[in-house]
Amino acid sequence: MEKDVEIGIFGGTGIYDSGFLKESNEVIIETPYGRPSDVITVGVFKERKIAFMPRHGRKHTIPPHMINYRANIWAFKELGVKRIIAPSAVGSLKEKLKPGHFVLPTQFLDFTKSREGSFSKEGRVIHISVADPFCPELQNTILKAAKNQDVTIHKDCTYVCIQGPRFSTKAESKFFKSTGADIIGMTLVPECQLAREAQMCYASISTVTDYDVW
Repeated sequence: MEKDVEIGIFGGTGIYDSGFLKESNEVIIETPYGRPSDVITVGVFKERKIAFMPRHGRKHTIPPHMINYRANIWAFKELGVKRIIAPSAVGSLKEKLKPGHFVLPTQFLDFTKSREGSFSKEGRVIHISVADPFCPELQNTILKAAKNQDVTIHKDCTYVCIQGPRFSTKAESKFFKSTGADIIGMTLVPECQLAREAQMCYASISTVTDYDVW
């Protein structure tokens, strides 16, 4: 099994293709938590070994509340991944965050329900800090790349994570907006906190697809 992969990428909604990787091969990993969302493609991009997995499956068959987040993170860990870049599609809660803009969340609000959010089990309890959930080093790298590509990217934003797969009611959307949060999506939690438990750096990059219904 590959053990020297540097970076893991979770493909989000609309990102299912690993065609950017060279010298690629597919890896199937079984985990103590079941199967990951899909096979993992391992290849090379600009001399770095990278693992790619579409979190919803290649044909987007897995809704956000049914993703096996623990298996996905565990599989990357088995490959030696130390840094995870996690693209996702989100709705905007702020007028200035327009469709087509990119967002780097630095905080989250968790409104998910009944998701397996820890590797803890009886006899092995893990308490982690998520005061600052994301890796500043990775975020700075993403910001520099965005600047070089001349794309609009917003930083220091808060992501509301809801259970899905349904979208918010107008009342819910107005409530989320009133908290001061900036974007809303369905996959950030527990993915980011499991990465923290597994001692992997993690950064989310969100693409605004529309305004939420506020």
